[in-house]
This record gives sequence, C-alpha cells and structure tokens, in this order.
Amino acid sequence: MLLKKIFIIIIITLFSLNAFANTPRSTGKYKNWESFVAETEKGKICFAQTLPTKRAPAAIQRDQSKLFVTFRPAENIKDEVSITSGHDYKSSSVTASSGKRKYSFFSQKDFAWLLDDQEEKKFIKLMQRATDLIVKARTGKGAETTDHYSMMGFTKAYNTAKKTCG
Repeated sequence: MLLKKIFIIIIITLFSLNAFANTPRSTGKYKNWESFVAETEKGKICFAQTLPTKRAPAAIQRDQSKLFVTFRPAENIKDEVSITSGHDYKSSSVTASSGKRKYSFFSQKDFAWLLDDQEEKKFIKLMQRATDLIVKARTGKGAETTDHYSMMGFTKAYNTAKKTCG
C-alpha cells in the first residue's frame, strides 16, 4: 500500500513538472512589454510580447490581441514577428504602421506574419525607434479592426528574449 502511494505521488509530480515546463515563464517585464521562455518537445522558445493599449471597434467580439517577436533556436528561427488580433483574418488584410512606415502581413486563420527575414529585420528596427504601432485588419466577414500598441519597453523585452535563447 505504501509503495502504491509513493508511486502515485511520483507520477503526479512528474505530470505536474511536465505541465509546468511547457508553461511560458516570464523573464522580465519592461513597461508595456514582457519577455517569456518555454520548454517544448522541439526545444526552448523565447519571445517578447505585448497587448494593445487600445482596441476598436468595441462592438466586435474577439479574443485578446497580441504582438510577438519569437526565437526558436532548435528550428533556426529568430526575430519572427507575428500578430493575432483575436479573430480569423480575411486573407491579406493585415497591416502595421508607425508614422509613414507601413508593413503588410500574410495571414493564416487568426495569426499573421511578415513575408521574410529582411522584412522582419526592418520591422524590428522600426519597433525599436517607434513609440507606438497601429495594426489594422479585416475579420473573415470584412469588418475592420484596429489595435494600438505601445512600443515602450520593446527593446529591453526583445533583448532579454534574444539573450535567453542566445
């Protein structure tokens, strides 16, 4: 009976540790941005993330919007910029702008990405200099959504994520 209890405790502990290992852990909060690390079957993933400071229109029901920059060293992926606006996108409808600079994203379901590494490098430089960023997109039904993101704290969160997955 004692062995059975010990075995059950060990199994529960192992499952708990495995679930905890896959949960992203914060590696730093910097104003409006935060950096995270998670362990997965494919290795370590690090990312910087922020939530919008303003979303419109309020009448459209949608999940949380987020802006990310991700590093996945085991897959040789770095500086991957992605956006979710909390709804499935109408194809080729996602743009992000700051000042006069505007970038188009390609989308699949409820996520959008830049087209290539060169665009990502340029966009990250823009994010490091900008104070805010506006993401406009269209839902699958054609309604326009607008999310405003603050770039305050981006550079520190980005550098922390990059260093953690270095």
